[in-house]
Amino acid sequence: MEENSLRGFLEKLEQAGQLVHYTDEVMPEPDIRRIGRAAVDIAAGNTGPAVLIENIKGYKGKRVAINVLGTWANNAVMLGMDKDTPLKDQFFEFARRWAGGSDGELKWIEDAPCQEVKITKDINLYEILPLFRVNKYDAGFYFSKASVVTRDPEDPDNVDKQNVGMYRIQVQGPDTLGIQVLPFHDGGIHLRKAEEMGKALPVAICLGVHPVISLMASAPLQYDQSEYKYAAAFMGAPQILTKALTANLDIPAYTEIVLEGEFVPRERFVEGPFGEFPGSYSGSRRQFRIKLNAVTTRKNPIFENLYVGRPWTEHDTLIGLNTSATLYFQLRETMPEVKAVNAIYQHGLTIIVATDNRFGAYAKTVGMRLASTPHGTSYAKNIILVDGDVDPFNLVQVMWALSTRVRPQKDVIVIPNTPGMPLDPCSEPPGIGGKLIIDATTPVAPEISREVRMVDSIPEAEPYQKILVDLQKAAAR
Repeated sequence: MEENSLRGFLEKLEQAGQLVHYTDEVMPEPDIRRIGRAAVDIAAGNTGPAVLIENIKGYKGKRVAINVLGTWANNAVMLGMDKDTPLKDQFFEFARRWAGGSDGELKWIEDAPCQEVKITKDINLYEILPLFRVNKYDAGFYFSKASVVTRDPEDPDNVDKQNVGMYRIQVQGPDTLGIQVLPFHDGGIHLRKAEEMGKALPVAICLGVHPVISLMASAPLQYDQSEYKYAAAFMGAPQILTKALTANLDIPAYTEIVLEGEFVPRERFVEGPFGEFPGSYSGSRRQFRIKLNAVTTRKNPIFENLYVGRPWTEHDTLIGLNTSATLYFQLRETMPEVKAVNAIYQHGLTIIVATDNRFGAYAKTVGMRLASTPHGTSYAKNIILVDGDVDPFNLVQVMWALSTRVRPQKDVIVIPNTPGMPLDPCSEPPGIGGKLIIDATTPVAPEISREVRMVDSIPEAEPYQKILVDLQKAAAR
């Protein structure tokens, strides 16, 4: 089994009963989109399978993988845990691995599998890939799960400043792509520097990688933190790379499909709309354009794409725990009372934080700190604070806290006119929003003049949970 590849992970999913093979003939439009939507709708993203579509009309021998990391069951398999592992337990395992940092080992090889097939002339993506619209009213075919590799043009030999980011990419011609890269993205910094230097920025677009690479590509790492080193530390194994065919770029050696090219400098072209992660269509904007000069693939490559749109979708699972873990460690640097962070909802537009209170109204300070983190500045629109013994991933417990501990006249803070996420449909104008902080923690002195004591949890009851679950499973047989 290939430990560093999409194919190896699909094998693990199959062993866990989390992969299905769709062998009936399908049309790229609209069948693949509908299958992707169906997969994420099964149990609202908890247990739905990954799908390998193997019989696509007009594309003999071509395959499409969707919903690879679209459910928490699949995420548990990636973490080496049982597929029924509760989300809170997955969060702490994810955080434990995340704490390993960026000291993972990198290895380079030649004659990599991702370059078994090379296309350098007459590139035509419409013939190479079974393209499909992710949502009905998208402006065109999109790559929604591409790992985009660029280097800092001012420090091109620094592997830590090489960025692997995930950006939406529109197919605009046989060898032409439109891409949305925002100024605060690391790739946006590379582009700004290249344009200031009057250079075209080389780029490699990787389709079909191990899900840990996708996790790191979508994670809010610092500018000089290597996604590849984080991936290696997270997996506990060296990350195997190779050099791109046409540029000084490092790419995962077992990538299914690699598109190599350059950004068109100092010009912008219309891109969009696209059905985005808040569940609404983005508008059309002038964005960057890429011209391709090479395509390399594995033999019989698997085209992996991600369904994104009205939640729940794979987008939410893919970036949910890496956003949660990043914010968890950033908060705990100065606020060790923070017990867990749930930022799985729409890339952290809504975030639930479990924290103990150091003193009266302390939780509100935690909320303000969260709103000022690099990610929270533009996201973190709705911040909910609950007590440290409340599971922020359990909405029954969260609603209990909201119902019994919020004093609207004291515990709700609204901060208008703050930075916002341009893709948020409530952002008006795009990029300007507000913050809502709800303190649903138990009041403590000196905030109150009377004692409030909530009913404690019963740790002694936990062993009985497994007994009851086993009885339920036995009854279902």
